[in-house]
Amino acid sequence: MPGAPAPDAPPPGARRAADRAVDRAVDAVWRIESARITAVLARLVGDFSAAEELAQDALVAALEQWPRTGVPANPGAWLMATARHRAIDLIRREQRYARKLAQLGRELGDEPHPGPEELAGPLGEDVQDDLLRLVFTACHPVLSAEARAALTLRVLGGLRTDEIARAFLTSEATVAQRIVRAKRTLAGAGVPYEVPEGHELTARLGPVLEVIYLIFNEGYAATAGDDWMRPALCEEAMRLGRVLAGLMAEEAEVHGLVALMELQASRSAARTGPGGEPVLLLDQDRGRWDQLLVHRGLAALDRAWGLASPPGPYTLQAAIAACHARAKAAGDTDWVRIAALYTTLAERAPSPVVELNRAVALGMAFGPAAGLDLADRLLDEPSLTSYHLLPTVRGDLLARLGRAAEAAAEFERAAGLTRNARERAVLLGRAAASARDAKARGGGSPGRRQPGKA
Repeated sequence: MPGAPAPDAPPPGARRAADRAVDRAVDAVWRIESARITAVLARLVGDFSAAEELAQDALVAALEQWPRTGVPANPGAWLMATARHRAIDLIRREQRYARKLAQLGRELGDEPHPGPEELAGPLGEDVQDDLLRLVFTACHPVLSAEARAALTLRVLGGLRTDEIARAFLTSEATVAQRIVRAKRTLAGAGVPYEVPEGHELTARLGPVLEVIYLIFNEGYAATAGDDWMRPALCEEAMRLGRVLAGLMAEEAEVHGLVALMELQASRSAARTGPGGEPVLLLDQDRGRWDQLLVHRGLAALDRAWGLASPPGPYTLQAAIAACHARAKAAGDTDWVRIAALYTTLAERAPSPVVELNRAVALGMAFGPAAGLDLADRLLDEPSLTSYHLLPTVRGDLLARLGRAAEAAAEFERAAGLTRNARERAVLLGRAAASARDAKARGGGSPGRRQPGKA
């Protein structure tokens, strides 16, 4: 019959399912490989925006070809090879253009324009790492602090605009504008793709550490989607941190950040249950914590503390994480010291999120009323209006005070604010449990669960 599929062709439903499987594979590979591909391309072509466009071209090629040919055995290598070939084509076109321009210049008595190999510049000698060059380029002082972090998260972390907005506690439109303006600013200023040297390297360290930790946090607790964690991002952030620690061995905060990431990552295996659901810190099986990472984290903290005078924000946060790592059981945690460290952190690097974490520590060290008093003072803080952890913390504290109905309302509000499916399910479960307590006990009884960041 005319128009009928070939006898051996898969039915339309099967083709659609196969296409969806390929799309998922492309997305997964892109999340892992996009930063490396973009970084290598930036070194080859010497242009930040052009590198990202070439990487996107390789992604489009995969979306077009893989449904027909199947996903390659090494999809990351396929994407890298495709992107490099496109970069080589671009360089050849620019070289032909440069030769023609040089010929025209000679005819007109002018100096020829530099070729693409000159524009790309030499490789930096201090850090032989494309990804690190990419971070320092995106963190150039010509950009605002917000633009540096947003651009690097977009290009290095492969995050979507909405995910970056959640990390910054701001709107998607604001982040999108920052990224567009950042690219234009870098291009307009002719920022080279390189690692700075000397005092300039030290001056640009702070924004780089901020970006690396934001990438780690997105992997540690994904802001959106069906997965609670994205381990590849954590691993990439830790790798960058270790490289940076080797480069700047006398910088306390570099070691402080490495310590913080190692100690937090040590809990990864215990942070999810059998069904992939989040497990809060105080409920985790500490026997599943990675003791190698704990050991490395504590060693990095010792180096940071020995260099710090006074300790900086990352070193203080690592010291807080170390209190958890040293406690053999949740009940052994030194919450008084954690509360004191958060007080010092609030003085050195004040922020609403630090205050919210301090409220948790106060509630554990001195009782839920003390924590709730501080958390309530944050209710009018504009940057926390859509931050799901504020009602989560309040729900924890209210439950411990026996105000189960209020706790249920807070957990429901938190569930409506989070965009992570796993976290939403946990919060809705806690809301239902608190509502049952309130109904059964005529106003509720103290909740059994205690607050704790997973």
